[in-house]
Amino acid sequence: MTNDATSLAEAIRKGRLTAGEAMQAALERADRFSGLGAISHVDATLGEAAARAADERLTKGSAHVPFAGVPSLAKDLGGPFAGLPVSAGSRMLDHDGEGAPDSDLAARMRVSGLCFFGLTTVPEMGLSLSSEPATGPVCRNPLDQTRTSGGSSGGAAAAVAAGIVSIAHATDAGGSIRIPAACCGLFGIKATRGVMPAGPGFGNHLGGIASELAICRSARDLKTIFEAVKGDARGPFADPELATPDGRKLRIGLVAETGSDHPTDPARSEAVEAAALALEADGHTLIRLNWSVFAGPVEASGIAFRDMIAVNLANFVAAVGLDAEKAEPLTQAFIRHGGKVTGGALWSAMDGTVHASRALWDLFAGFDILVTPMLSTAPPALGSFPFDHGDIDLQIRRMTDFAPLAALCNMTGFPAVTLPFGADGDGLPLPVQIIAPMGADRLLLKLAERLEKQGRWQHRHGVAGLDMRGLDA
Repeated sequence: MTNDATSLAEAIRKGRLTAGEAMQAALERADRFSGLGAISHVDATLGEAAARAADERLTKGSAHVPFAGVPSLAKDLGGPFAGLPVSAGSRMLDHDGEGAPDSDLAARMRVSGLCFFGLTTVPEMGLSLSSEPATGPVCRNPLDQTRTSGGSSGGAAAAVAAGIVSIAHATDAGGSIRIPAACCGLFGIKATRGVMPAGPGFGNHLGGIASELAICRSARDLKTIFEAVKGDARGPFADPELATPDGRKLRIGLVAETGSDHPTDPARSEAVEAAALALEADGHTLIRLNWSVFAGPVEASGIAFRDMIAVNLANFVAAVGLDAEKAEPLTQAFIRHGGKVTGGALWSAMDGTVHASRALWDLFAGFDILVTPMLSTAPPALGSFPFDHGDIDLQIRRMTDFAPLAALCNMTGFPAVTLPFGADGDGLPLPVQIIAPMGADRLLLKLAERLEKQGRWQHRHGVAGLDMRGLDA
């Protein structure tokens, strides 16, 4: 396993290359792959300064950190990173000014050794599962450039899959880490509600449905960054107690198909079956489930996602004094809807998520983890999630059709991980999602490592810095 951030950090630590050389390789790869549209903003000076500081610390023999000197990118949406002003893919904002100080998460990611040099492309205000903002650039999937890399962390996934960076910051309010990771053959987790810091500004809190972390090339990288930044969130929720996997045999719930309203194609259903059977071969018990038990919670989650996102966006636009007329038509429709949602309607939508959470807890009384499809189809063609209309319910329906069991975890607070488990006939990843009860994040990470060892997916591109000297050989 050599094509990941851990390997790049090890190469830097052992002197096979410097952090400065790794940064230059990332900048050169970013320039060479600029046609992917993965990166919306580059600050080479910022990245080079971070790399120099990393090399100085390494020279002085400073305490080991897991990703010392590893280049990375922040998402153009979410907790701010100092020096990288966010525009959220919108003409309503811009990249001028110094931006805000580091969020708690950004500060912890820097402490882990990551060196940030730019921002990744997002759809306007994160309102799509494809990253094609009118401001540009259009983000393409490195595995098939006619297709989407997902959203809203599509730029992060494209940059990691292309090997521009080996790990990138990402956020997930309705599947926005897991869906792009799934589109590009990568790893991502939406942590248990309250595990990841969101302060001090809580600009991406969204009533608790959003969670931030990273998109990675390996399960070990995902585990390492999770452990490096988790906990002590100092937010509105008590820090969840994270369970340590004890090695006992598990009851595995399996739902391989997602109903007639948003069916999963056979190749992706078969991958989910294969993953569950691989775990069953370890001595775990398999329990097959019918989609009907999820239909109600999924519908409630879609309604709550629509209203909570819209209200948050309308309040943000009004509070900051943005000109909504500069936004794309679909974004304007979300803003208008958010301004019309009554307190009672919002409360009703949020109450729906409470009952969806209880329904999920009741289901988990019968099993320990749930293995599901992450996506219903291969990543669709660019242009499949247009913003040139005002039908927000159509947008929600399109997103639910593509990833039926994504937003459910955001709305209920449950943790979920995605990983690639094979390739289809076109060489595109076959992703699997595993969901667990709150606090069982480490179990998810352990299972991701177990399934990764099956070797069913290989990255198409090496990592900038590792491949320049054959260090990934």
